[in-house]
Order: sequence, then C-alpha cells, then structure tokens
Amino acid sequence: MFRSGKMGSRNGESRKARDTGMTDDTRRVPLPQVRDLLVVGQALPFRVLDAHGRLLLNEGHVLLDEDQFDALVERGAWAEPHLVKAAREARSAAGASSKVGSAPSLFDRWERSIWQLDTLLRQLARGAATAADVVTFFDTLQALVDRDPDIALFLSVRQNERRFALYPVSHAIQCAVLVLLASRQLGWPAARSTSLGCAALTMNLSLMDLQAAMAEQDTPPSTKQLGQIRLHPEESAARLRSLGVDDPDWLAAVLEHHEHPGGGGYPHDLAAPGDGAQLLRAADVYMAKITARAKRPALAAQTAMRQLFEQRPGDPLALAMIKTLGVHPPGALVRLASGEVAVVIRRPTAGTRPLVATLSDRKGQPSKATHKRDTAEPEFAIAGPLEDTKPFARIVPERVYGLVSG
Repeated sequence: MFRSGKMGSRNGESRKARDTGMTDDTRRVPLPQVRDLLVVGQALPFRVLDAHGRLLLNEGHVLLDEDQFDALVERGAWAEPHLVKAAREARSAAGASSKVGSAPSLFDRWERSIWQLDTLLRQLARGAATAADVVTFFDTLQALVDRDPDIALFLSVRQNERRFALYPVSHAIQCAVLVLLASRQLGWPAARSTSLGCAALTMNLSLMDLQAAMAEQDTPPSTKQLGQIRLHPEESAARLRSLGVDDPDWLAAVLEHHEHPGGGGYPHDLAAPGDGAQLLRAADVYMAKITARAKRPALAAQTAMRQLFEQRPGDPLALAMIKTLGVHPPGALVRLASGEVAVVIRRPTAGTRPLVATLSDRKGQPSKATHKRDTAEPEFAIAGPLEDTKPFARIVPERVYGLVSG
C-alpha cells in the first residue's frame, strides 16, 4: 500500500525467497546484526524479509525511525547474506556515514502509519494496548487524510509491490480511509466516523495471521480456514470488549461487517445489519477486490466500482462510496486518447474527468517522463481503464506528486 522508497528494488515476493533457500536459518542475517548499515532517514541497501520469508521492505525503502526498526525486529526480520556483504563493501568503499536523511515526507508518514498500526495490533492481541490507543491512532490517521484526501486514496488504490506479510495492516488502513471519507460524504457526525474508522482498523483483529497467509496462498481456503473466517467477527468483537471497547457503533460494525441485507451473511445471518456495518462491508469488499493476491491479479478499480453499483443500485451507502472515489479514483490506471498510460492523481471538483500523470509515451510504452494531463481536454480524454497493468506494477508516489512535505 503505502511506500516511501525512492530507489530501485528487487522482486521481494516470499515465494521467490523460499525458492532460493533463504528461509533456512543458517542463511539469514538477523536485522540487529546489520544495524550499523541502517540509517534513519536513508534508503535501505537491501530488502528485508519476515520470519516466514515474506517481503517486509524492499531495497530503497527509507528507514523511518527507531520504532519501525523495533517493529521489524519483533517480526523476526532478516536480510540475505550476499546482499549484506555487498552493502558492507559499498559502505567501505564510500566511507562510513551516519548522516541522518531529510525530514520525513507525507509519503514517509503514511508508511510509518503501517508500522505503527502493525505494532498496535500486536499489542492489542496480547492485551498490551487499549481502546483508547486505537482511537489515538485513528486520530493520527484522520489528520493524514485531511492533509491530502486524494493522496490518501491514491495510496490505497494504486498498484504496489506485494508485501503479503503486511496485507492485514495495509487493508485495515485502506478500509479506514475509505469509510472515513464515505461517512463524511453521507454527513454522519464526526463521532460516528471515528467509531466506524476504529472498527475498520480492528474488524479482523482475530484473523491477522490467517489474512497474511491467505494473501499468498495459491489454493482455496481449507475447511479449517473457512471456519476461522466465519467466526472472526464474533471473536474480534469479543477481544475488543475485553480490551475495554464499549462503543456500540464500533462493536456492531465489527460484529456485522459480513452480514448481508436480507440475510445470507455471517456469523448470524442478520436480515438488517446496521448502516455502519454495511458501509464497512462495502469498503472491505472493494479494497479486497482491487488488491492482488498470489492466486489472482487485482481487479481494476473502475471494474470493482461498477460491480458495487450493479450489486447495490440506488443504495445510498454504495452511492456515497462511489461519490467519494469517483468513476476513476486516485491511483487508478487509465488509457488516454493520446495513447498514453496514466495514473489518476486528483479527483475532479465537478464531473468525471480527473487530473492524471502519465507513465508511458504515446505508444503506451513505459517512460520515465511524467506529464500532468487534464482529462477534460479531448486530446487527453480517458479512453478506459488499463487492462494489462503488469508493465506499471509499481508507481512511486513521488514520481507523480513530487516531494510533498509531511
């Protein structure tokens, strides 16, 4: 989801890490052993994997602070010996440097939010945090959204590297962003938006490890996994109560976010789930559809939006989400009448014609040149969503927005 790296990268998919035999403990260099090579505010010289060999940070990501380093260590993070050796040789040739990097950008702050929530959810799981800590985190997240809502949506919708280990965390943040903005579109009170945002952050509290495993799983869910999935709304709500959550809107949204109007959902087959739960379910389903898994590619944002409209025609909650995102939301890839491929960066103030930034030349071939295009101009009108997104699998936000101060 939210990436602050500014350099090139290596393919960090966990399957490839396993294929190279790098999951053998004898072939790992624990992150504390390379602390001298990691400088806060500077790009990582190698990729970092978790205890299961899954990508956590790619080469080129910026180490944001000591808290992020501690969160990586808690996950059993490690680096590959040959990359560590190369980094040490490069450091030796260039001369050791302890210079701290530039001030964090807005994109760095979004990346930091992933690690803050990762730590918070782990603390909640072992009873070391409370409901008040979730509210505090949501307030921080809300301030980031208010800093630039279009960037918040871009970072949620865009194509990005597959950090399956962090999927439960990034998905929670994406859903919280979407329900916050959609609830505002509906004119709901700020307190209700906070309750729903906190529900988005914690709806899968009892399912985090399974979520990460299933994101990279290339087989259908097992019977045992399906059982865990059906139970997780009740189990997550129960854990939240034990942690001091007594907000009825928060708890109801968590408990009912897989229920369907008219019945057929779980865990209780409710015929009339609350509005908050329905809005959270819509955000949950939409974000899941546009996020790639090991067994399937991401659905185009425009296609997922059309499906939402077709499945819930006239539903004010679905319409609020559609109005929030727009026909072509920030982060969506599109083809222009000019032949260029572009990514949406700004929603229009009116109508359906957003501002975009090009990623290709006029023949559709990837290009390092980036140009802003107003799709209200006939020459740059949107011809449709991009079908083959593989050539544009990673979009660095600094490329299309420039450096945005935090």
